[in-house]
Amino acid sequence: MSSIIHNISIDCHDTYALAGFWAQVFDCPRQPDDFPGDPEAMLLPPGGPEVLFIAVPEGKTVKNRLHLDLQPADRTRAEEVERLLGIGATLVADQVSPTGSGWVVLADPEGNEFCVLGNKAERAAAAAARAAAQGNEPA
Repeated sequence: MSSIIHNISIDCHDTYALAGFWAQVFDCPRQPDDFPGDPEAMLLPPGGPEVLFIAVPEGKTVKNRLHLDLQPADRTRAEEVERLLGIGATLVADQVSPTGSGWVVLADPEGNEFCVLGNKAERAAAAAARAAAQGNEPA
């Protein structure tokens, strides 16, 4: 038998505020019984596991060992990065290559890093560009 992901837990100082940021990222509401000051807050993103925010006293001190990679569903990577910066993310690093492959590293309002990949079409175009640069035609 195997395990499944029930939820992803994120330690933070302000569960309600950080859940609000990620609710905008995933375009889903916070749980209706979550309020400012609660020790936990929960999101149920469409198509994904629950995301649980848990209040902890210590701050983030080092790079995440685990992070989310997001793929835009209905816009380009650049458009999604712009949207996320507009709702409170910060730019950490742009790792997009000249072929269009790669990702952009952002951080949420409490400093947790996450990546934004290209959308499905961008990823296919980057794979084709890499294959062409290597002298191989994609199958």
